[in-house]
Amino acid sequence: MPNKTVTIVGAGLGSLATALRLSYKGYDVHIIEKQSNAGGRLNILKQDGFTFDVGPSFFSMSYEFHELFNSIGEPIPFELNELNPLYTVNIAGSDRVFQIYKDLDKLAEEFKGIEDDFEAKARKYLKGAKEIFHDTEYKVVKKNFDSILQFLLSMATVPLKHLPKLFRTFWEELERHFDSEEVKIIFSLVAFFLGATPFNTPSVYNLLNYTELEHDGYWNVKGGMYKIVEGILPLLEKKGVKITYNTEIVSAQYNNDTLTSLTDNNGKVYASDLFVVNADAAWFRGKFLNRPKFTEEKLDKLEWTLAPFTIYIGVKGKIDGIHHHNYFLGDNFRDYADTIFRSTVTPKKPYYYVNVASKSNANCAPEGCENLFILCPVPDRRVKPDWSDAETLANEIIEDLGERVGFDIKNNILTKVVYTPEDWQKMFNLYKGSGLGLAHGLNQIGAFRPSNKDEKLKNLYYVGASTVPGTGLPIVVIGSKLVLERIEDEHPLV
Repeated sequence: MPNKTVTIVGAGLGSLATALRLSYKGYDVHIIEKQSNAGGRLNILKQDGFTFDVGPSFFSMSYEFHELFNSIGEPIPFELNELNPLYTVNIAGSDRVFQIYKDLDKLAEEFKGIEDDFEAKARKYLKGAKEIFHDTEYKVVKKNFDSILQFLLSMATVPLKHLPKLFRTFWEELERHFDSEEVKIIFSLVAFFLGATPFNTPSVYNLLNYTELEHDGYWNVKGGMYKIVEGILPLLEKKGVKITYNTEIVSAQYNNDTLTSLTDNNGKVYASDLFVVNADAAWFRGKFLNRPKFTEEKLDKLEWTLAPFTIYIGVKGKIDGIHHHNYFLGDNFRDYADTIFRSTVTPKKPYYYVNVASKSNANCAPEGCENLFILCPVPDRRVKPDWSDAETLANEIIEDLGERVGFDIKNNILTKVVYTPEDWQKMFNLYKGSGLGLAHGLNQIGAFRPSNKDEKLKNLYYVGASTVPGTGLPIVVIGSKLVLERIEDEHPLV
């Protein structure tokens, strides 16, 4: 009797991890990908001798990658590199560049003269963050839910001491522990650059500070982040997984409670026993399954993460005044955060992140050159649909960066690519250009998030940022395990 067949839509990390798990269990897997290569947002850009990470440039919870490959009996096929320092922060108007270390002794030196008794305050703050991380890890994140009631019952087993954090914002929690604006701003960046702001993010997410500063830190991959994808693909080939590139799914066919097939842009039909969708779980339900709950009008009312505005620059010369991972902020953090979600115009004096992979991966740039990946979180296309002013924003960021690092970047550019939210939407079918999918407010987590199991079709599942457990590389790897658990339970191999 032949194995059960699984068709997976999209070849992002969630899809690749799911395909690994399923194929090693014996399922017959076929991936269909719109782009000419795998990876989704975890992608690579090569131009004029420079190589850039397109999307994610580092991650936390590295042990989830170890779990993935241990689960299939394979060694991890790429080399992890722990960041130290984690990143640097440059705040406009300050004569200090803060280097953020996991070592609290070193970190305390960075805030000397700014935050009295920093180390003791930080240890107390991180103790609370650690407790909420471990008290919710297996009750909220690493668990499937079949109903809101089941989710609420699981939440009810979380210690009551965490309850007040549900009613405070991330920023309010920081204000309970620290006095200086600099410390509060830097500790809240983990929320800001994940597509939200600390002023509208629940304080329970201070657990992210624990993951970065104490638990596991931040990691990247030797040779570039795309090595993750390049390491997975041979393992999929080894297990007979087929990937069809340059092919976009345009419609779905179903009969009663069963998805029977998908049709691509060339009219080819893909029938299968099971289907896993790595496209945005909310968008797919509306566009392909015509679900009333996921119409464009209703999707627009949900909370989405900020959109990415990204610049990839190859520069002649070495830039001494910059590190591998850097945040460049203005002097109006609260005002900027309050307006960024609803601004219909290009942000003035934008906040941005810069990754200079050539600082640790020499092969990313020609000799004597640097490669710069710049990410500026901006409003999604619900708010700002027109990005004809993209070049103006890109030039403003480049000029500001050059001034702040003391290097004439503008006149030393050898290659340059700019992706607007419109480009991100077209490339990866991101809803209205939202970079990380649905946000993680309390009404959009667990069973309140689009489920990884379809509500009506018994053989359709979802993996990726906008389903459970949420966004981020290690989180979608966890999501692949949750999908495997559902499929093995509901459609076991005979």
